[in-house]
Formats: sequence, structure tokens, C-alpha cells
Amino acid sequence: MTRGRFRPAGAALAAVLLTGCAQFAGPSGHPTTGKPARAGGQEHAPPPVLDHVRTTDRVVFLTYDDGAGRDPRLTALLGERRLPVTLFLTDTVAGPAYGHFARLRSVGASLQNHTLDHRSLRGLPYAGQRAEICGQQTKLHARFGVRPRLFRPPFGRYDPTTLRAAADCGVTAVVLWRAELTADGTLTCTRGAPELRPGDIISVTAPDHTEELLRQLEKRNLRVGRLEDHVG
Repeated sequence: MTRGRFRPAGAALAAVLLTGCAQFAGPSGHPTTGKPARAGGQEHAPPPVLDHVRTTDRVVFLTYDDGAGRDPRLTALLGERRLPVTLFLTDTVAGPAYGHFARLRSVGASLQNHTLDHRSLRGLPYAGQRAEICGQQTKLHARFGVRPRLFRPPFGRYDPTTLRAAADCGVTAVVLWRAELTADGTLTCTRGAPELRPGDIISVTAPDHTEELLRQLEKRNLRVGRLEDHVG
């Protein structure tokens, strides 16, 4: 795999988004469906691990982690464009601003699970992983009245125990990303073709370049889709 990153600024970002993205190592672990696991005597099928969704629609999916959704620029953009983005929330980071995220939800954003404390889950015992995932399910249900179906492990790190715990907490898909747009405008791909494709899940580390990204997606006849509509 080739390593390297584009570091565009201003108009240079447009060129990178149109020509493709560099590759990097990406989150640990590879998208996989895993194997069924037993918990409490009952067999639970583990959720699939996704960084790309198979679809014939010309859509990509924008996702934001932790407190990125608190940026006022993103708030204004979501309110204006009614973008169906997905926000993966960590309680210790986003909890103090849950009222703000309720407003984002009212204009189309989806609120999903990113654990209670943003601990790296890989290697932790089942009880610890289950507490992190189920605990945030409970928090989000109490605050917003919904139980998230999607889960993103912190740092993209997971193991078979993570999938078992996620299944037991009611998660139907573990969401990684195939492309990442970082705070400095760098666009990188984790694997596969070095260009954005329909169905790609994009992790936007900071919202600064979201508007420019949207303009370039439009030029490529791509739009932002609602991830939950494409993931069972």
C-alpha cells in the first residue's frame, strides 16, 4: 500500500477531491462480518463492519466524531442545507452539549454511539467493552428517546469481543470509514481505489472544509446520503 497525504489549501483542495485521495493505513482491523458469538446462552450474529456501502445511488456518507458537531460553522451549514450527516457521540465529550445535538438532530443529523469515555476497546475484556457501548446506548436513549443502531469504535480499533458486545447492546452495524478529510484539508483513503466512490463513508475530522467538500461532490454528481437508510 502506498503511503502519503495530499495537503491542500484553499483551491488546491478542490483539485485533490476531484482527482482522488492518497492512501494511508486506516483504522485497525478490516471490514468483516465476524462470526456468531454466544452471550447468556443465546447466539447473537455480530454486526457487519463497514467502511463502504454497496449502493447504486450516487451518494457518499459524511460522519463526524466526538465534539466536532459543536463547531458553529457546521451548525449553520447543517441548518441551511439540512444535510443528513451522522454524528458519533462520546458521552464525556458531547454530553455537556446534548441540547445542542438535539437541535442538530431536528435539522436532519443522526446521533449514533461512540462509547461513554472514548477508550480504545481492542483488547479489553467483554464486560468493559459492553459497559462502554451499552452505557452510551442507555445515555442516548434517555436523552433523545432513541437507541442507536450504528456504532463507531474509538480510533477505529476493535476486536471480536467488540463485535460480540456491540451485538448484545443492539448495534446492527459497526461503522469505520474509507476516506478521511482532516482538519488541514488532507483527503486520504484507507484502501481500494484512490478516489471517492458512491457508497463511501467519509470521516470528517473537523468541519472547516465541509462546504468545499460539498461543492466538489456536486461537481462529481455525488450527494450526501443518509447512512441509516442504506445500512440495515
